[in-house]
Amino acid sequence: MQNEIEKYEIARRYKDMLRNTYRKLSDEDKDLIRKAFDLAAEAHKEQRRKSGEPYIFHPISVAQIVADEIGLGATSIACALMHDVVEDTEYTLTDIERLFGNKIAKIIDGLTKISVLNNQELSIQSENFRKLLLTLSEDIRVIIIKIADRLHNMRTLGSMPEKKQLKIASETTFIYAPLAHRMGLYNIKSELEDLSLKYTNPKDYFDIARQLEDTQKERRKYIQEFSDKISNVLNQEGLSYEIKGRPKSINSIYRKMNSQNISFDEVYDKFAIRIIYKSEPKDEKFIAWKIYSIITDIYSPNPRRLRDWIIQPKSTGYESLHITVMGPGGKWVEVQIRSERMDEIAEKGIAAHYKYKENYKVEENKVDRWINQVREILENQDNQETSEFIDNFKLNLYSKEIYVFTPQGDVISLPKGSSPLDFAYAIHTNVGDSCLGAKINGKLYPLSHELNSGDQIEIITSQNQKPKMDWLDYVKTGRAKTKIKASLNAEKRLISEEGKEILTRKLRSLKLNLDESLVNDLQTFFNEKNSQNLFLHVQNGVITNQDLKRFADKRTGVAGFLNRFRQKTNAKKKEINVKKGDILVFGEEEKKLDYTLANCCNPILGDDVFGFITVNRGVKVHKKNCSNAVELRANYSYRILKAQWVDGEKQEFETDILIKGIDRKGLVKDITDFLSSNANIEMKGLNFKSIDGVFEGNISMIIDNKSHLEKIIHGISHIDSVRKVKRSN
Repeated sequence: MQNEIEKYEIARRYKDMLRNTYRKLSDEDKDLIRKAFDLAAEAHKEQRRKSGEPYIFHPISVAQIVADEIGLGATSIACALMHDVVEDTEYTLTDIERLFGNKIAKIIDGLTKISVLNNQELSIQSENFRKLLLTLSEDIRVIIIKIADRLHNMRTLGSMPEKKQLKIASETTFIYAPLAHRMGLYNIKSELEDLSLKYTNPKDYFDIARQLEDTQKERRKYIQEFSDKISNVLNQEGLSYEIKGRPKSINSIYRKMNSQNISFDEVYDKFAIRIIYKSEPKDEKFIAWKIYSIITDIYSPNPRRLRDWIIQPKSTGYESLHITVMGPGGKWVEVQIRSERMDEIAEKGIAAHYKYKENYKVEENKVDRWINQVREILENQDNQETSEFIDNFKLNLYSKEIYVFTPQGDVISLPKGSSPLDFAYAIHTNVGDSCLGAKINGKLYPLSHELNSGDQIEIITSQNQKPKMDWLDYVKTGRAKTKIKASLNAEKRLISEEGKEILTRKLRSLKLNLDESLVNDLQTFFNEKNSQNLFLHVQNGVITNQDLKRFADKRTGVAGFLNRFRQKTNAKKKEINVKKGDILVFGEEEKKLDYTLANCCNPILGDDVFGFITVNRGVKVHKKNCSNAVELRANYSYRILKAQWVDGEKQEFETDILIKGIDRKGLVKDITDFLSSNANIEMKGLNFKSIDGVFEGNISMIIDNKSHLEKIIHGISHIDSVRKVKRSN
C-alpha cells in the first residue's frame, strides 16, 4: 500500500506533468487526462518498480516525456498514463474502450501487443521490432509513446540486474534510437544512445563524460567569445535571434574516436552553436542565407562541411543550414542556422507537424510517404528472416540521404549509396522488376552504378526482364530488397512445389511417406536450412536418387538403428570436455564449457567478454565492446552467457597493434629492438611504411594477457617520434 508521503509525491508529479506541457490544453483535455490518471493510479496502486518506488511514477514520467519533451496532445498523454494498464493489471481492452472510446483503445492495444511479445521464447527483440513497425499502419502515436516509455526505462535502468541492463541497452541502440531518429526526435535519439553506451561500454562512457566535464568551462568561454563577434553584426542588422551552445553527445564522440582511431582531444568539432531567428515564413530562406553570409565574413568556412537542409529538407521534415567555420585559436566550430519554426520541428520532430496533432490538417508530406513505404515493406515480409527484415529496414533509418531527379524534374530522396535499381523501385514495383538499364545525366550506366545527389535518371525497361539474384548486391533500400526477394521467392515457391511432388513420388518407391517428421529428418540428413531448399535441390537434381536411397537405408536399416541408439546414449552421457589451459568460465554457476575466441574482435586475457551460444559452433567469446555485441544482445539475449577469466594454465593470444608517428632514420630499429629485448614477446608479422614523412606500422604478436599488451603499448609510445600506439582489435 502507498503511504501518505508517496501519495503526496504522486500528486506532485502529476501536477508538474500537467503544468509543463508543450501544447496548450483545454478544460476538456484536462478532464480526459485526469480520468486516465485516476484509472492508472487505481490500477497500479499495489505495484512497485524494481527500485521499490510506486509503479505509477513510471506512467507519469512517460506522460511527461510525451507531453513536454515530444509535445503530443491530450489523447497521447492519456494513453501514456495508461500504457501498461491492460498488460499489467485486471483492466481489459474492453474496459478502456467503454471508458475512453475506440481511438484510445486502439492505441493502448498497439502498446500492449508490443509488450506482450516480451513473454515469448523467440528472438524477442527482433519480433518486438517487427510488431512495433506493424503499428505504423494503425497509429503513429503508438511508436512515439513506446519511444517515450523506453527513454524513461533507460533513465531508470540502474535498478535492474546487469544482464537485464545489457539486454535493454543493446535493444535500445539497435531498435529504439534509430526509430527516434526517423521520427525526427534527435534529442531523444542522442540521449538513448548515450544511456545505452553507459551500460554497454561504461569505461569509455564515463571517461568521455569526465573529459567533457573537465573542459566544460573552457568550451563555454570559447563559445561565448566566438558568439560575441557574430552577435555584434546580427544586432547591427536588426535581426531578432537567440544563440545557444550545442553540446556534442557522448556517443557521437565515442563513435568518432573509434571510427577515425583518434583520441578525445583530436575530435575537432566538439564546439557547436545554434542560431535561432524570428521570421515570417516567406523570409525564412533569405534570412538564413543572410546570417550565413555574416558568419562567413567573420570566420572562414570549410566548404566540404556545408549542409543545406533548408532548400532540400530531410525526409523527416528537418530543416536547417549547417556550416563549419574556423574559429579563434584554429578550432573548428559547427553553426546551425534555423528559424523558430524549423527549430520547433527539429526539437519536437514528427509531433510538430504530423497530421495527428489534434485538429491539425496537412497535406500528405514526406513523413506520410515514408509511413506508406513502411506499410508496403511489411506487406511483403512474410518469408523474410526477422533479422534480415530488420537489417533491410534499418538501412532506411540511419542512412544519409541523396536527392535525385526524374526525367520530369521531380525530386526523389534515396539513401546514400543507392543504385538505379533503388530509384526504379522507388518509382514503382513494375518499373523496378522490368529495369534493364539506366541513363544518368544522359549517359548509359550499369545497374550497379552508385548515384549522387543531383543526378537525373531515366530508367530503361523491358517486358522480358525479370529480377535476378545479383540485383540484391546493387540495392541499398529496404523497399528494393523486399521487392526483389518477393519476386525471386515467388518463382522459388513454384519450383519447390514441383520438387515436393517429385520427392513424394521418389520416397513412395522407397516405401516412405512424406510427412512433417520425415521432412525434418531429410533436412538434417542433407544439412538443408529449410524445407524449401530441400525441395528445390530435389527438383534441380542436387539431391539424387542414390542420395535418397542412402537416406532410406540409414533410416530403416540396422545402421540407422545403431546410429539412433548411439545418438541417444551420447545425449545422456554427454559432458563438455574442457580444453587444456581453459581460463574462462560461464554463467552464474561458473561452468567450464568448450569455446572459441571470436575473430571479429580477438579477445585476450583480461578483456571484458561474454559468451554467445551459436547454432552449431559451440560458444563464441566476444569482447563486450565488440562491433557485433549490440546486435547479438538485442536479437539473441537468451543465448548470451556471462563469462569471466579465472586462473588457469598459461595461454597465449595473438593480437595486432597500430603505430603512427613522424618518420626518422632508425625508428623501425628502435621499435623492433624494444619488442625483442625488453618486452619478451614473439612477433608474428611486421608491416611498416612511410608516406611523405608520416610513419605507419602494424605488428602482429603473441602476448600473455591484456596487462602485458598495455605495457608493450606504453613502452612503444615513449619511443622518440611515435605519436600514437593502439590495439587494432
